[in-house]
Amino acid sequence: MKVGKCSSEALALTNYLFICPRDFHPSVRYVKINNQFVFSIKPDENQPARQLGMSLIHRRWASLSLNQEVSVVPYDPSYESQYYYLGKLELEVGFFQKNQDIKEHFDTDEMSKIFCQVFNNQIFSIGQQLVFDFHGINLIITIKKINQLLDFSELQRILTGENFDTSQEDQRNEMRGVLTPQTRIHWMKSAISSIKLGGSSKSTTSHAIIQPDFKFEDMGIGGLDSEIGAIFRRAFASRIFPPSLVEKFGIQHVKGILLYGPPGTGKTLMARQIGKMLNACEPKVVNGPEILNKYVGQSEENIRKLFADAEKEYKEKGEDSGLHIIIFDELDAICKQRGSKNDGTGVGDSVVNQLLAKMDGVEQLNNILIIGMTNRLDMIDEALLRPGRLEVHMEIELPDENGRLQILKIHTSKMSQNGIMGDDVDLKELASLAKNFSGAEINGLVKSASSFAFNRHVQVGTLASVTPDVKDVKVNRDDFFAALDEVHPAFGVNDEEFQQCVQNQIIKFSDNIEKIMLDGQLFIDQVRKSSRTPLVSVLLHGPPGSGKTALAATMAMSSEFPFIKLISPENMVGFSETAKMSMINKVFNDSYKSPLSVIVVDNIERLLNWVELGPRFSNSILQTLLVLLKKIPPKGRRLLILATTNFKQSDLKDLSMSDCFNSEIYVPNIKELSSVDHILKELKLFDDNEKDRAISDLKEVKLNIGIKKLLMMIEMSRQDVDNKVEKFVDTIKAVNTTEIIKNRRGNISENVNEYQLNEI
Repeated sequence: MKVGKCSSEALALTNYLFICPRDFHPSVRYVKINNQFVFSIKPDENQPARQLGMSLIHRRWASLSLNQEVSVVPYDPSYESQYYYLGKLELEVGFFQKNQDIKEHFDTDEMSKIFCQVFNNQIFSIGQQLVFDFHGINLIITIKKINQLLDFSELQRILTGENFDTSQEDQRNEMRGVLTPQTRIHWMKSAISSIKLGGSSKSTTSHAIIQPDFKFEDMGIGGLDSEIGAIFRRAFASRIFPPSLVEKFGIQHVKGILLYGPPGTGKTLMARQIGKMLNACEPKVVNGPEILNKYVGQSEENIRKLFADAEKEYKEKGEDSGLHIIIFDELDAICKQRGSKNDGTGVGDSVVNQLLAKMDGVEQLNNILIIGMTNRLDMIDEALLRPGRLEVHMEIELPDENGRLQILKIHTSKMSQNGIMGDDVDLKELASLAKNFSGAEINGLVKSASSFAFNRHVQVGTLASVTPDVKDVKVNRDDFFAALDEVHPAFGVNDEEFQQCVQNQIIKFSDNIEKIMLDGQLFIDQVRKSSRTPLVSVLLHGPPGSGKTALAATMAMSSEFPFIKLISPENMVGFSETAKMSMINKVFNDSYKSPLSVIVVDNIERLLNWVELGPRFSNSILQTLLVLLKKIPPKGRRLLILATTNFKQSDLKDLSMSDCFNSEIYVPNIKELSSVDHILKELKLFDDNEKDRAISDLKEVKLNIGIKKLLMMIEMSRQDVDNKVEKFVDTIKAVNTTEIIKNRRGNISENVNEYQLNEI
């Protein structure tokens, strides 16, 4: 048969396919064209023989042209299945004329009633389109989904009001079905139409905000399961439900998410993947500095342009408009605290004001989602952080061991799939060793391990060719361990710095040193295990050169905490007071990002620029230390502070530093010959006879010498091969005499100062 037109426009609105009465038996109600498309038919005397009267909508759906020859056969739905009556049907509706706009809401209950009357007993297939005349307005209808098919007995039960089991519905062919007056219809608004729907028959489903084929495993993000779940609950859960239901709650969707945390933890990756996950308009990704412009008012204009598309669609479609995502990277570059800049232009403040007005101004938008990212939450203007703006604040922390394992699996998945990963590689072992590694640093670790594997297959003597067995390249356990030595976390442990503090190891020359180390281990266990004391601060004080720094560094390294940092005046030479304060504050803030941390504050008097003559010191740095030494870490974070000083007790009290520490440990000089004897044995400077002679010569000497100077004298005496004993004894006596004179002068000075104060 040939494809033709309907004889009148009125017939085209009936959704029937018209035929000549002589072409088919009167009992035939449905036909199948090209063995694919099923239509309801009706005889028309005006229709030529062997010609189908089809509307434009019919021809477009079936991809047919006028005068095209097609195969047409009678169709009986009962031959395919007994379930062919439509129980539940989802229809998408819009204006037939695309530019038509009617402000009144269409009553979906009345639409359902009239639709079932007009098209009763017609057959409909998924994807089929038709024109529906409702109160003189032509609407375009699309069959979106058939939710339920019934057989005749079930249809009768609906008529009588009986309940029946529909547990076998998933086995029914839901491609097409016959409309009855009992069919329940749910209406959906077309995404490209401005039609407004009302009534209880409005669809209880909304736009699918998440891609139907998306899986969370596809995000390629590890260690952020709880964060992703929290973001979904707070920002996207309400968007899954239909606008009509959300309206009953009287709430608006979340408009903004702020991701903050250390560099390399996956903030930008998460924002990028969220954009891919959502079934929304193409996300607009902008770096903060890109907004700024040298021309007056252009920076604010750039902000307005980002919201232009969302504003236009929201005016046209209201709550049914699609979701528009704007991603701001480095948000702190344009949203600093207002009034914090003194450049005189006020551009930064104007940009913040413009962003606030667009997000939560007079004309509020409910179809936008702003995702901001920053490393510096403290720099963001507070007005942006309140509810209604960037209200969901999600800290992206350093991954824990399980998170590091997930990230390692992601970055080594290709190696495993292609058989390049060595059998001896244990990712769980690597995850436990890579403490405080961020996601970016773990990626760098895998790259470094790969470079060692590549290097094994570079031909010796050349850098431009590879060995013949390159196909057998494997990344093994040794490669990853070499990479661990090469790649260090930013929030980790600087082993070289601490090894420098303990060049000669700890010599336990007396019970006092043994007790100090034992107490240090108790403090470490207290921080690790106690839930009542998240902050423990210990001060090691004593005369210069008594080994305080070495003891503190040894305690810190023995803790094996993931974050260990040294605050030393050696690293701040030439720094201004402001720079010193900033560096000290940064170390403490970094420690709060790790679950367990140790900070060694070495040589407090030098950090304070202390000079006894005067005395002179930096009050700004002192106040910084007084605050930070007492500051309790955030919940779930624990911190051990080990500080060293040469200050006397009176000086500590005068500076109000005594109250900053939970405990104090005095580290004395060496005053016993037995200690010297133990040290000489440990360092093997003399043989037994020489050692006994040296100890005998020192019996009359009243010792008061630091371990640091003693070690220096031992090494100096070692160079005098012929007279080691005499050199050692003479040096000890000379240095000891100097120390005694110093101490006497110090005592006299203290007595004089005390006398002067009493006189005043």
